[in-house]
Amino acid sequence: MSSNVGLTTPRGSGTSGYVQRNLSNLRPRDNSFSPYPTDSLKHRQRQPNAEILEHDRLRQIEVQVFELRDKLEDEEVEEDEIEAQTETLRRKLLNSTDGDSGRGDGKGKKGLKVHQVHELAKAKIEESERLRRALGIREDYEEGAHWKRGEERLREGIPEANNDDGGRGLKKEKW
Repeated sequence: MSSNVGLTTPRGSGTSGYVQRNLSNLRPRDNSFSPYPTDSLKHRQRQPNAEILEHDRLRQIEVQVFELRDKLEDEEVEEDEIEAQTETLRRKLLNSTDGDSGRGDGKGKKGLKVHQVHELAKAKIEESERLRRALGIREDYEEGAHWKRGEERLREGIPEANNDDGGRGLKKEKW
């Protein structure tokens, strides 16, 4: 045993007495320096990818068309009739969902799965926009801006109040 570490004797302990360093212990680092600018710490809503949203919308349309085709094939309808019905359904769905989000279920964020990241982001943006309009918050509102304005006013007021009397407002007498 060296430098008073570990057991005085390994007898009866069920171990060999070998002492190892705890490698899972993380020492706290000095957090005085941050490589990231402070404005990057603000929350920014992640924008959904429009191409992925469009792809998912078209995929949902094709799923519905395929379900119709499968049902018609099970009913043993002629191939020309199947093609005509699926093409009309496809055109109808494409025209009806052009301006929509592509979900068409009206459930909002609750109807989406966790893996539908872009749809969730779009729903969150729409929800935030509705809330902003309902509360009457301006579009150019920046969180914490009132504190910055207060600090600027305070800084502007300090040089004017500084004079030889230490800001006590005492009048100087001439001798």
